[in-house]
Amino acid sequence: MAFGHRRSLLPVFFLCCLRICYTEHASTYTFVKHAVQAPPVSYYDYIIVGGGTAGCPLAATLSEKHSVLLLERGGSPYGNRNITELAYFSQNLADTSPASPSQRFLSEDGVINARARVLGGGSCLNAGFYTRASPEYVRDVGWDGALVNQSYQWVEKMVAFEPPMLQWQSAVRDGLLEAGITPYNGFTYDHMYGTKIGGTIFDRDGHRHTAADLLQYANPDGLMVLLHATVGRILFRQTGGAARPVAHGVVFHDAAGVRHRAYLNNGAKNEIVVCAGAVGSPQLLMLSGVGPRDHLESLAIDVVVDQPMVGQSMSDNPMNAIFVPSPTPVEVSLIQVVGITRFGSFIEGASGSNFASHYSQITHELRFGMFSAQTGQIFTINDMNDLPAASSSMRGGFILEKIMGPLSTGHLDLKNKNPDDNPSVTFNYFKEPEDLQRCVKGIETIEKVIQSKAFSRFRFQYISTEELLRMALNFPMNLLPKHDNASKSLEQFCKDTVMTIWHYHGGCQVGQVVDKDYKVVGVDALRVVDGSTFNFSPGTNPQATVMMLGRYMGIKIQTERRETDDEVRRKS
Repeated sequence: MAFGHRRSLLPVFFLCCLRICYTEHASTYTFVKHAVQAPPVSYYDYIIVGGGTAGCPLAATLSEKHSVLLLERGGSPYGNRNITELAYFSQNLADTSPASPSQRFLSEDGVINARARVLGGGSCLNAGFYTRASPEYVRDVGWDGALVNQSYQWVEKMVAFEPPMLQWQSAVRDGLLEAGITPYNGFTYDHMYGTKIGGTIFDRDGHRHTAADLLQYANPDGLMVLLHATVGRILFRQTGGAARPVAHGVVFHDAAGVRHRAYLNNGAKNEIVVCAGAVGSPQLLMLSGVGPRDHLESLAIDVVVDQPMVGQSMSDNPMNAIFVPSPTPVEVSLIQVVGITRFGSFIEGASGSNFASHYSQITHELRFGMFSAQTGQIFTINDMNDLPAASSSMRGGFILEKIMGPLSTGHLDLKNKNPDDNPSVTFNYFKEPEDLQRCVKGIETIEKVIQSKAFSRFRFQYISTEELLRMALNFPMNLLPKHDNASKSLEQFCKDTVMTIWHYHGGCQVGQVVDKDYKVVGVDALRVVDGSTFNFSPGTNPQATVMMLGRYMGIKIQTERRETDDEVRRKS
């Protein structure tokens, strides 16, 4: 079975017209309303919690034949240039206001991270890279390969593009090849060893296309989307002492703080599906009484099911980056090229002011002090003289490496019963030695790219790689102490400069919290469909696979429902 896709089979002109038409109308969805407009009580066949990367395609698919309520705690992405325009990518990550589509959280590891709070989820905030999971990943998970292909293609018709390859990204590509990350695989969505140009959700004009655009596939008569609707808990009913709890509704509050209830219509096959992400999904399960008994009872949460694995096996792919100042101007670009190594690291790059301005904002906050959830101490950064200014004329770019997997895992715990607050998350970066060695090899590969002939025009020859490592230590994206030997020891450099690339996953994994059909173990009428179910992050960027999974599971749920109906008819 072929899982790959290099070019769309549809004519390019038709695809462009299709996507332009969809995008023009996406901001005028008739089925999208603010939760303050919702009735006190409502009824649907399916209730989906989380209008993100998985929730949007799932809602669009299920609405074809059923009534669907999609609850999103954030607002709309449309009309916000920080979301829609590539040039303003970093502004959302720097925005810490209550209305920001990005909700910052600090892991117990001391690494600054973010979770989406907007219709479209992480696809509204990320660097846009679009690439599929490998065929091996698809087989290991046990997905239907043909349906996976169809689901990827359904997504790609709407949101995936070939990026323009300008000078800096071309130099990274050629530098990777010089560094031995071969073969060259050209432009492809496929995940394969070597160097390739991947897809992007930014079109040729630099406009972002998100999972929210996939709602154009929806049946407008079958879907209701409520914005600024924060779900506090899932409601369960139990008819007898031995009966399994059945999910039958949710409680949510709107922007004014008014509570609403939504229930499933009568029918054995109607369900609630949680798509709140790797942080939000385990958090909501625990708030609803599905989780470790001791932990829930410590917060006075009534236990519905003692499920000790909820919130466990949390992982975040560690990222480490080196900034390379350039003697010549560079384009503003996000991730376009990737080197997929055989030792378990992915090498990518971004240039211009986008990443730099995000770093500059974090640096400013750290300079004036930031509270550490890990120790309660105030960390300050004083020696910032080597930091380049973040401006539209920023010259240079970051070359980064991301650990595949990873093998190191942590856990998530509730801090309180407020669904608006972040839970406590620990990722345990580099706990497993193999992850650290992959980082070291990744940094060594980045050094080869920087020293390559192809990249020579974009680096100052008199700046050594050790000096670049020392400069990277002055771009703090974590609250960890820095060590004097970090520019000489790559192991210490990896530990001191660890960052996130926002690919965290786990907490509701298949085989632990949900079964192979993503049904929550121990209860009925409840599934989880998002990155919290992943054991490993798929591909070099998971967003394509999360969007695919939303479509895939929508089709699977419809098929399962139809087969059940057919069986009932045969028996009658």
